[in-house]
Amino acid sequence: MTRYTASHWGIYEFDEGETPTKLRPLRTDPDPSMIGVHQLDPKLLESRIRRPAIRKSWLEYGPGARPELRGREPFVEVEWDHALDLVAAELARVTGEYGNSSIFGGSYGWASAGRFHHAQSQVHRFLNSIGGYVRHTGSYSLGAAHVILPHIAGTVDGLSADHTTWDILAEHTKLFVTFGGVPAKNAQSSPGGAGHHRVGPGLKAMAENGVRFINIGPCNDNIAEECNAEWIRCRPNTDVALMLAVAWQIVSDGKHDCAFLDRCTVGFEKFLPYLLGEDDGVAKTPAWAAEITGVDPSRIVSLAREMVEARTIINVAWSLQRAHHGEQTFWMAITLAAMIGQIGLPGGGFGVGYGPMNANGSPHRRLSGPTLSQGHNAVPDYIPCARITDMLLNPGAVFMHDGAARTYPDIHLIYWAGGNPYHHHQDLNRLSRAWQKPQTIIVHDPFWTASAKRADIALPVTTAMERDDIGYATQEGFLVAMRQIVKPFCDARSDYEIFAALAARMGTEKIFTEGRNEQAWLTHMYENMRERWKQNGVECPDFKTFWTDGLVDLTPESSSRTMFEAFRQSPAEHPLTTPSGRIEIFSETIASFNLPDCKGHPVWFEPREWLGAAKCEADELHLLSDQPARKLHSQLDASPYSAAGKINGRECVYMNPADAAARGLAHHDTVEVWNGRGRCLASVSITEEIMQGVVRIATGAWYDPDETGLDLHGNPNVLTLDIGTSSLAQGCAAQTCLVRVRKPLTQVKAPNPFNPPPLI
Repeated sequence: MTRYTASHWGIYEFDEGETPTKLRPLRTDPDPSMIGVHQLDPKLLESRIRRPAIRKSWLEYGPGARPELRGREPFVEVEWDHALDLVAAELARVTGEYGNSSIFGGSYGWASAGRFHHAQSQVHRFLNSIGGYVRHTGSYSLGAAHVILPHIAGTVDGLSADHTTWDILAEHTKLFVTFGGVPAKNAQSSPGGAGHHRVGPGLKAMAENGVRFINIGPCNDNIAEECNAEWIRCRPNTDVALMLAVAWQIVSDGKHDCAFLDRCTVGFEKFLPYLLGEDDGVAKTPAWAAEITGVDPSRIVSLAREMVEARTIINVAWSLQRAHHGEQTFWMAITLAAMIGQIGLPGGGFGVGYGPMNANGSPHRRLSGPTLSQGHNAVPDYIPCARITDMLLNPGAVFMHDGAARTYPDIHLIYWAGGNPYHHHQDLNRLSRAWQKPQTIIVHDPFWTASAKRADIALPVTTAMERDDIGYATQEGFLVAMRQIVKPFCDARSDYEIFAALAARMGTEKIFTEGRNEQAWLTHMYENMRERWKQNGVECPDFKTFWTDGLVDLTPESSSRTMFEAFRQSPAEHPLTTPSGRIEIFSETIASFNLPDCKGHPVWFEPREWLGAAKCEADELHLLSDQPARKLHSQLDASPYSAAGKINGRECVYMNPADAAARGLAHHDTVEVWNGRGRCLASVSITEEIMQGVVRIATGAWYDPDETGLDLHGNPNVLTLDIGTSSLAQGCAAQTCLVRVRKPLTQVKAPNPFNPPPLI
């Protein structure tokens, strides 16, 4: 009998009773991802955590002992009861001595597509049951967008759900202008599991209908070949300058839509003096932008005229706001779309964005799925997601976030379940220094990742293949009964089992479990969701039937959609969620914050590091660090599928032929990529698809430094800049990064990132 499981990469089928079990993509998926097929590959078992393990010095001498040895000394394997007793005692000690505001509850939410065994919900629910914890807000992916967008157009979730559907784009769009491409490799995944992969088919249908594509940015391989896109090479981090020049040209031609601006936006009259140079003496002309972006001024002029003459949609990849002053990119793109005046018309307007996530452009309804309540957090302290190193290094320091002054808490214990900060975070050498500050670090992980190796207590957890769960992602179109496929590996337990046992030791078992085991929770969550959906006119079978059938297809609930259509028709009756109810080209709220690096309207700010900087040396290159094509973040990096995308066991550094020739490099050479923050080895891949002066290394290679700090595996986050996007959002600025590349190396150590640490 066919059964199903959901993962970030899609829904996969398997035959019950087959030995060994083999996963295959859902047969109706038009463009399935092959990443998830390898979730059961035996190669992954080599890096699994077998039993609870305690760092030797911590076990012998207690909390805080020899933190500089994290990642460099053996672990002692112990029985579960011993490990749980130690964890419970340490939590009691820390909360008793320092309070719950001394605990940071880390989790990035990508541990599983299942809605019950969702590590982020589990760790937060447990920590809330014992009095709370310091949390994070936003994400690495959209740190700037999460803060800026609610002020100007709506929340990230709201805009994502409202994106114009692919069929409308194919029928009505004439010109698709994308800053940063439409990276289908990113859209292989969705936090709750991709259903039908739609980006590739969506682009293909648009191309077949004659849509013209313009891809603006430093790379040309981030959009499907069948789009036959015109590539406008633009220096990294300069897109805002290009958009401003397009806007200037539209005003100069008298083609801006004054009626739409007056009816559906606020603040254009306050932005216009900046655009024309009346308030700073610098008109944002095509000639001005050409000096910054490297784009020919005549092409900027013609681009502006093409965009107003056709039904045009402006798309912005998420990577553009992961840069210094990244807030400005989305703000200016929406401002430009408002000036053209096609927002709310079929096939026109903007996208933020198509490509980075599979659900954007989905026709499915936005239905809230089964959820596990995280309870109430009694601790008010939080940090923006990408500011963990700042928090650890600067307890008590004041930082700004969304207009408010806040204080970094003094963290003595980190409890991490789900996620891998030694993948997500920037400037890993700086993080390593900060990682020595807490007295205790506890990590739940199936694998000996770099984060688990740098824990004091590493607890082995099951994978999604080893437990029952419910898979669901908003607007992905399927509800999946995720039946256990294989037995738990060695002594691995689910996060729920671990936290329930800890709650029993700490006297909060009733609060945490509510008297339910895992199966009872699945039934409870499903039936609660079923009742909510029924009130919204969506009928689902009872849990027993669902668990037997395995799949609920929500395709009948889908329909076409145009973003902001109702708002355009009547802004008064269908206002946006912004303070004014309209698109805010000028934000009175942001202006009132009086921030030096984020004004009341879109502005071009010079980034900390970029190719046009006066101090940029001739041999420096701009490093881009993008989402890998053969894994999600760092997940499944040990699989043969991921390994097949590497050269000599390392991630590739992609570079233009001219840059390679200037350094005497050949295809597949091993090189050292370096700057003042760190060093890593990578394998050269020469391609015309990246502009001169720019190199790219995909993220996700498990951090593998030698004794000198040189990463052997090609992790670009040893190089990336760890600063906030601005004092408004404090988001991740990884795409602002200059590096150098050393000549070919012949005597280099082989990477060995997947081996467990020494175990006693």
